[in-house]
Amino acid sequence: MMRSLFSGVAGLKTHQTRMDVIGNNIANVNTVGYKAAQMTFQDTISQTMQNASGPSEASGRAGVNAKQIGLGVSTATIYNNITTGGAAETTGNPFDVRLNGDSFFIVNDGGNKYYTRAGAFNVDMAGTLCMQSNGYTVQGYGTTKDADGNLIVDTSAPKDLKIMTAENMVSAPEATTKHYLTGIIDSNTASLNSEKGHGVNVEIYDAEGYSYTVKYKLQSVKDGDGKAQQGQFKLTVSDVVDSTGTSIYTTKQTSAQTDSAYATAKETAFTTLLLGAAGGKTLTFDNTSGKVTGPHDITGKTTVDASDASKDAGFELDVTGIAAGTDTNIKKIDAFTKKVEVDISTVQNINNNKSSTINGSRGETDSTAGAGWKVGNLSGISIGVDGRITGSYTNGQTKLLGQIATA
Repeated sequence: MMRSLFSGVAGLKTHQTRMDVIGNNIANVNTVGYKAAQMTFQDTISQTMQNASGPSEASGRAGVNAKQIGLGVSTATIYNNITTGGAAETTGNPFDVRLNGDSFFIVNDGGNKYYTRAGAFNVDMAGTLCMQSNGYTVQGYGTTKDADGNLIVDTSAPKDLKIMTAENMVSAPEATTKHYLTGIIDSNTASLNSEKGHGVNVEIYDAEGYSYTVKYKLQSVKDGDGKAQQGQFKLTVSDVVDSTGTSIYTTKQTSAQTDSAYATAKETAFTTLLLGAAGGKTLTFDNTSGKVTGPHDITGKTTVDASDASKDAGFELDVTGIAAGTDTNIKKIDAFTKKVEVDISTVQNINNNKSSTINGSRGETDSTAGAGWKVGNLSGISIGVDGRITGSYTNGQTKLLGQIATA
């Protein structure tokens, strides 16, 4: 009687444990990083009433099994499969991270390191990535610069990830070193044969992030009789203005100076300083393909020099002359430290119904390399599948801020 009562109670108690495990799983259905537990049963040691006996050859009797009475059931194991990832869930928080695989986040309470699968992170007032639940700081790798000055992950030792520091809140400006002219020049465009010419504007940045607009003027090259030369166009710089639209040409127009004379003086000053030739450049095109074959100084040769291939791809805008202050009529701007390479390889001279579409942009024709940019403020943060943390800025740039470490 006592054994039966004991077995029944053992069953009730063990099944209560199973219900406790199930209830705990249900209670933690929304707990970050929680791994469901599973329980298995085992029977308890049985009480032997009579031992087993083997068959007897002498008596001819067969053997009998032992007489055993079980004493109920007990808990065998309660285990958690901690390496299996849970279901992905969108939270709207860019700092919430989910591990995929048998690894752990490393966190620190200020003196001790712990390991966790819970990736509900946030950033504290000091800009440090930390756990939302207890404030433990997330460990990871900072950044350093390689030999070329590019930011790379510094994997020397895990440390607190200070991702929203004063340095990371802004993206430093960079000067424009490349821009290009592209599109179509149609010889029949009326503006090409006018005194005002056809305008092409290109925005550039200096090393401090201030923007300036270089205003090019394109006109047909004419012979002594005033006839336009086929496939040749004169390129000069009519003005350079700052972000407010104010010209950096400091000399004011006198009352005795006509508008045309003043514009010519300004154009001569800018063209000589920036293009290195008082008359500007000629864009020479192949009459068959309509593609540019070379820009050359108007005061120099006007035919393609096969021995100098660099002149066939573009020219340089010498904005360092502004920094040097070599022309007293033009405002000195020390932040222009490098020349600007100008690519014109994609400009075409073809019939486009009397419409020229030539325009200019910063960077290269197929990338933003050398485009330059103004200072930018941190506008967003993203974490990649490799744990790398990247900041996005209002100037269109991105910057590596660090990488979350795993164990």
